Amino acid sequence: MKPAVTYELLHECKQTGARRGVIHTPHGDIQTPIFMPVGTQATVKSMTPEELKEEVKAQIILSNTYHLYLRPGHEIVKEAGGLHKFMNWDRPILTDCGGFQVFSLSDLRTISEDGVEFKSHLDGSKHFFSPEKVMEIEEALGADIIMSFDECVEHRCKL
Repeated sequence: MKPAVTYELLHECKQTGARRGVIHTPHGDIQTPIFMPVGTQATVKSMTPEELKEEVKAQIILSNTYHLYLRPGHEIVKEAGGLHKFMNWDRPILTDCGGFQVFSLSDLRTISEDGVEFKSHLDGSKHFFSPEKVMEIEEALGADIIMSFDECVEHRCKL
């Protein structure tokens, strides 16, 4: 069985180790390195998919798992045919894992060995994210590339 996503190395700089390549996905190829616009809630603010393709030449969009989970909800996106149909984007999509929200919403979360409990910034409701739950949400969203749950640490953090 062929993997859904593959990477093809085109060039590696001998001095720096910097690489240029192509990521092949079911929704198209991504030339790297790449600028990736962020569509936090399944839309890049103030731009249509056509503008992203024609003017920005976007090859991929990043969407935010945490925010899509809260609204409209990953099950609604799944029922709509996945994130590609939901946001009218036929090119690759990457979903992040919510790890940045663990950092940025520190006043609204509690970290344990099993995951993170968030208090929604929208209505105060409680939600628990474990690595397994994040994978479940991202699978339902149907992105080409999904990120595993991580935790961002503060600048100059002593581990």
